[in-house]
Amino acid sequence: MLVELTVKEFLNKVAGSDPVPGGGSVAALNGAVASALAAMVARLTIGKKNYELSEEVMKHVLTVTSKAMEEFVVLVDKDSEAYNKVFACFKLPKETSEEKAARREAIQEATKYAALVPMEVARKAVELMPVIGDVARLGNQNAVTDATVAMMAMRSATLGALLNVRINLGGLTDVEFAKGLQAEADALEEKALRLEKELLDVVNQDLRV
Repeated sequence: MLVELTVKEFLNKVAGSDPVPGGGSVAALNGAVASALAAMVARLTIGKKNYELSEEVMKHVLTVTSKAMEEFVVLVDKDSEAYNKVFACFKLPKETSEEKAARREAIQEATKYAALVPMEVARKAVELMPVIGDVARLGNQNAVTDATVAMMAMRSATLGALLNVRINLGGLTDVEFAKGLQAEADALEEKALRLEKELLDVVNQDLRV
């Protein structure tokens, strides 16, 4: 499993000549890293003087981000497995008309799955972005830049995942399925960019000297 590798081993594997792990797995990893950073800021807030009113919110943040981090970690491997399923389908026999039909169907189903996995990453990432916004706004202000980096990493998780959704849509014969995912991808991208910009505008202004 990819997630059992050390950081250096994972990076070397990404840098290798194999197509996996690729952008989809890296997008999921960004989501896990963003979740971890948000959890860190929450922990730096709980029990601190002047943040008593944020205590319950930060405890909830810890629960949400810890669960999300685990889910993103699973998706790191799941994305690479999805690619391998598509690749395996292209190797299916195609000598007879029956084999060709079965191969086409298998490729279509595997490609749908390969689009749905990164969509799961994007959905989860955008769902977490308002939580990270709360961490930045209500959490320990000595760590506000950490929360902001978490937001930026979650935006990268979203956009990277959505690219991997879109690249799988062009080859699908199920046009309605493809159009539905495309519309959802567009909406998620718009929301992710808006949420990131809202936080960056505030934080950058506050940090000005």
